[in-house]
Amino acid sequence: MKILDKYIFRQFAKAFLFTSIAFVCLFVLINMVEKLDEFMDKNLSLWEITRYYLQSIPSTILIISPVSALLSSILVAGRLSFSSELPAIRSAGVSMRQLLTPFLAGGLLILFVNIVNACWIAPAAFTGKNTFEQHSLTKNPSEPPQNHNIHVLEPGNRIVSIGTLDLDCSKLGTVSIEEFRGARLLSRTDADTMRYEPKNRVWIMQNASTRLFTGENEAFHFAAVKPVKLHLSPKSLAELNLQPDEMNIIRHYQYLTEKQNAGFSGLERSMVKFHNKIALPFSSLIIILIGVPLSAKKKRGSLASEISITMFAGFLFLGLQKTCAIIGYQGIISPMLAAWLPNILFLGIGYIIYKTSID
Repeated sequence: MKILDKYIFRQFAKAFLFTSIAFVCLFVLINMVEKLDEFMDKNLSLWEITRYYLQSIPSTILIISPVSALLSSILVAGRLSFSSELPAIRSAGVSMRQLLTPFLAGGLLILFVNIVNACWIAPAAFTGKNTFEQHSLTKNPSEPPQNHNIHVLEPGNRIVSIGTLDLDCSKLGTVSIEEFRGARLLSRTDADTMRYEPKNRVWIMQNASTRLFTGENEAFHFAAVKPVKLHLSPKSLAELNLQPDEMNIIRHYQYLTEKQNAGFSGLERSMVKFHNKIALPFSSLIIILIGVPLSAKKKRGSLASEISITMFAGFLFLGLQKTCAIIGYQGIISPMLAAWLPNILFLGIGYIIYKTSID
């Protein structure tokens, strides 16, 4: 790396660290003002409050990284432009592509850190934060989440309906299994309870009543104990209350695979969040392509006005990201497109700005 590249890289790194710390402190302060009454009502200690906000920092960094990267690139490139250092650098034969090199090097470093953060650190921190909120901030912390009336589509055109679950999900109450061929119902089995036998990996239905439908005829069978082989497992049922933000990237992929194989529907939200764990870290790198070329030319306006415009662009990016995610949750567009669409749009905008800055 050349001396000039090292100089710009150091300036960018310092600006990014400063803006990131400032944004994190701002987010924590705003949230603390909102939750101060709850903390006082629950008589939480200073250490408990501090630990709660320490656990919120990784996810906050993921959110503010694009804005911090954009602001940092503007501050560094803008300062070089307004102090007439940049014209001297350009007159020495340094192209826009060469000027972007130290910024993109910083962006790649941010990308690597954010991928590790999004895929492993933030989920672990979110688990601790979520556990703290359930036990210390909810009105009924001892009351576990309940699941009732669950319907699961099993391979082989079978629908499993579950009335209630116990805590470890190994015993189910008021269970029915319906088997179809196309739109025609072939059989239905109802049982008072169903428990899981881990040794043979089968479910045991107790007091099972089975009705077989063949044309206009119906046959009835009763069995005190009836073993049933299902793709459904207590582990997949136990994860019904597990939030996507609590899973690392590997467990999240396994979770989606298991749920899709088990026939669970309504996975769009979890799929969008899975793709976001990869797409969001790339946004900091992409948005640098907007900030540097936009500030590279000396303008009549002040640096403050330039920062205001580009800060608006940064928060517009966050708003677009949230909007696309909501659209993806509703299944209007594919989860992968919902996660990557803001990056694609801003990459196109950055490329246009980069090309115009060369001319």
